[in-house]
Amino acid sequence: MLPALLRRAVRVVPAQEDEDSGAPRHAGLARLAESGLLHRVAAGYYAVVPSDRIGQSWQPDLESVAWGIAAADDGPRSVALMGLSAAHAHGAFETSPGVAVVATTRNRPSLRLADREATVSFVRRDPRRLKIERHTSTLGSGWVTTIEQTLLDLAAYPQLGGRPDLAEDGITALLDKADPHILYSLASAQRRLGALDRILLQV
Repeated sequence: MLPALLRRAVRVVPAQEDEDSGAPRHAGLARLAESGLLHRVAAGYYAVVPSDRIGQSWQPDLESVAWGIAAADDGPRSVALMGLSAAHAHGAFETSPGVAVVATTRNRPSLRLADREATVSFVRRDPRRLKIERHTSTLGSGWVTTIEQTLLDLAAYPQLGGRPDLAEDGITALLDKADPHILYSLASAQRRLGALDRILLQV
């Protein structure tokens, strides 16, 4: 089973769990988790431990976990890091914001992670309607909103993830990295000139 998991495009595995033990009901997955080859990141979700980290203390970064959980359920083409998670991926924050935001094509509730104090928020937005670019994480290769799209999202929806204070910091950190022509064009196309005004007020 392990070779098949290592070939997966998304190295997060959904698994039904036993209510009493909390272990995967699937015997093969349970053995892999017990032997340290799978790392439980949230109830019902396990990350495949890299071969060079087996037997060591390993924890995937928050953005990889958030993307991996969404991609494991909906496919890597249907999800993208956005908001605070995209800002962190683009280098806006020195440390993890402690919350993650992922665009996905369906409604689903926020998820509390099991291996750290952090929450993943899922936003129903079709990534194909967003300006996105490739992003490689420790759990697979997927998508992240571009700097310009991330700026507009932070200005339009600062409450996503529950850290509006960090949304403002993210805008400040990313503004110099953005292409002003692309930013204006995107704001016009998405009818977010109001969000663009809020961004420019921070200049």
